[in-house]
Amino acid sequence: MFCVIYRSNKRDQTYLYVEKKDDFSRVPEELMKGFGEPRLAMILPLDGSKKLANADFDKVKQALKDQGYYLQLPPPPESLLKMHLEKNPKK
Repeated sequence: MFCVIYRSNKRDQTYLYVEKKDDFSRVPEELMKGFGEPRLAMILPLDGSKKLANADFDKVKQALKDQGYYLQLPPPPESLLKMHLEKNPKK
């Protein structure tokens, strides 16, 4: 099994995984509108390696099987206030 990964031209660090190259037939239309023009990032086999950069391998594989796509969103931004408070606790 392979997956094809596209990056969004509208949203930074947002990726769409599909089963077949240029086949977005199972991806909801509204999602595609928000995603923008898909830009091919890479093609990966899902049979061997169980490591993906910022996505859970098993979740990706299951989502591809169940719904035909997986959407990888960017990690939430770090809270600068929280980081400051952790480094400078009240005395």
